[in-house]
Amino acid sequence: MTAAQADLTAPRAAFREMPEGLRLDGPRVQDGAALWRLARDSGKLDLNSSYSYLLWCRDFAATSVVARDAAGDPVGFVTGYIRPERPGVLVVWQVAVAASQQGRGLAAALLDGLAARVAASTELHGLETTITPGNVPSERLFTSFAARHGADLEREVLFDAELFPADDEAGHEPEVLYRIGPLALAAARAEAA
Repeated sequence: MTAAQADLTAPRAAFREMPEGLRLDGPRVQDGAALWRLARDSGKLDLNSSYSYLLWCRDFAATSVVARDAAGDPVGFVTGYIRPERPGVLVVWQVAVAASQQGRGLAAALLDGLAARVAASTELHGLETTITPGNVPSERLFTSFAARHGADLEREVLFDAELFPADDEAGHEPEVLYRIGPLALAAARAEAA
């Protein structure tokens, strides 16, 4: 474990700790297939092509994290990117946790670990994600993140259902934008430096 990885798992005020037996790490290209399977097995996420997860692990590794078990296998992940038009905003794309790890606070620990990691290298002042109506676990995850970090939370419909292709067999609900901020993660950035 590198010093940076140790920093990511170190307990901090307002940051959730990684569950016992798991460690926070950056994704590697070799993790792409495992992340694809975690997304598929979640039954809740829009499943992207397996190729996109390989690209994500290569091109957005600095703004994504994985949880690894004792064998080093990914058992959860959060993918994100810095919004080009708003460089201080981290957009969280997907969060997935293996069924065997659910109920342990892993998603919250991954989200906190990612925020700390990004804040260590950039001036992070906000986080955005979209959630479909009725996705209660995601609503709770991001609402509790805002509360833990003393940040405001605003919601608005970002993409109405009619913007999605009509030939999408499953149809698509609207995507509600959750805008969280301002975030005060300077201490996490200074601590990791």
